[in-house]
Amino acid sequence: MGRRALLLLLLLLAFLAPGAAITLRPTLRTLGSLHLPTSSTSRYAVARNYSVHYFQQKGFMWDVAKELKAMLVFAEHRYYGESLPFGHSSYKDSRHLNFLTSEQALADFAELIKHLKRTIPGAENQPVIALGGSYGGMLAAWFRMKYPHIVVGALAASAPILQFDNLIPCGVFMKIVTTDFRKSGPYCSESIRRSWDAINRLSNTGRGLRWLTEALHLCNPLDSQDIQHLKDWIAETWVNLAMVDYPYASNFLQPLPAWPIKVACQYLRNPNVSDSVLLENIFQALNVYYNYSGQAQCLNMSETTTRSLGSQGWSYQACTEMVMPFCTNGIDDMFEPRLWDLKEFSDDCFNHWGVRPRPSWISTLYGGKNISSHTNIVFSNGELDPWSGGGITEDITDTLVAITISEGAHHLDLRASNPLDPSSVLLARTLEVGHMKKWIKDFYGRAGKEELRDF
Repeated sequence: MGRRALLLLLLLLAFLAPGAAITLRPTLRTLGSLHLPTSSTSRYAVARNYSVHYFQQKGFMWDVAKELKAMLVFAEHRYYGESLPFGHSSYKDSRHLNFLTSEQALADFAELIKHLKRTIPGAENQPVIALGGSYGGMLAAWFRMKYPHIVVGALAASAPILQFDNLIPCGVFMKIVTTDFRKSGPYCSESIRRSWDAINRLSNTGRGLRWLTEALHLCNPLDSQDIQHLKDWIAETWVNLAMVDYPYASNFLQPLPAWPIKVACQYLRNPNVSDSVLLENIFQALNVYYNYSGQAQCLNMSETTTRSLGSQGWSYQACTEMVMPFCTNGIDDMFEPRLWDLKEFSDDCFNHWGVRPRPSWISTLYGGKNISSHTNIVFSNGELDPWSGGGITEDITDTLVAITISEGAHHLDLRASNPLDPSSVLLARTLEVGHMKKWIKDFYGRAGKEELRDF
């Protein structure tokens, strides 16, 4: 039997990271309970479904494992999937959630690998490579940084490790979302930019609120206190579309067509229309995301993704260590102006979870931009992905390498190969596999020298 590498894929909360902290205070409340029913039993069931759903969405690592003759291990993050330390009570309160940290999760992975090497015949002296996307990509990179003696390298796809502690401007994320819409249709982003004032005007009267409820086909009637929630819900929809702007039909968050932003922008070609016509057009664009399958009877503002994905854990992490500043100005982006207010964010976190955020802890723990002493990490980013603004997009050293996918949305390179894949993602995957082969070759080269030295 030939030598076999042990590839570790970090099976993590790989897509819901953005929503929990994107639009500040109103959305923090909305997304803190989003996607998960209120009973602890239901939360447990959804958490289990999450792992299966994410597992089904990734295909690149299967191809890599076959090519490298590797064992593929899906390592589940504590508090996600079935890895609930207190069972049904794991999300009960902050006392039960106190062990939910990236640092603890990395230690779990290290212990898991040690266990696998002890118990799987032939695995003891084999190399391990970490792979992950989004938050999983961040963990893959941090795993290599913190445990270089355990993993020989890491592929960190769409990993925004610079999205913390003002390492980048807080408006970059929403600016990229806007660019995606602007490039996908004439006047598309301008139509969205004008829609916010149109909603404000139409919602000034009871009659206008009733009209908005009907025009947007909402499941529940609007009142005046719902308007900020409505606008946050719409804004998050545009963000999600930007992240899943894939070149083929997909169903990661919702059943969507190929290049869904282009499809949505077909309804947003003319910003110079009446408020009512503009909002009717907004509904058609929203319907691409929420009802492309034609099965939805109404649009539910309490949901922006499929129920098989959960965000409770990430909401807690966003309120403790994963503090990502976001802001908009309404000029460089298509959203209403909103400043990043750490105190307001902290107060909302305390009211929701009973905890206060530590905005500088991630940079202290993992180094921020000061990571040049590390080796063997590939950072891949799609130019269409809003998270690329917080990612590593230029080579730092010859072993800390950046790969850019010009037509790629959120970790497109980790998805299964598709006949409609653009050439940029095909090249990215080839480069990524090339780096992995080098890491494995170097590992065996060092092992051979050790054997000769011992001899």
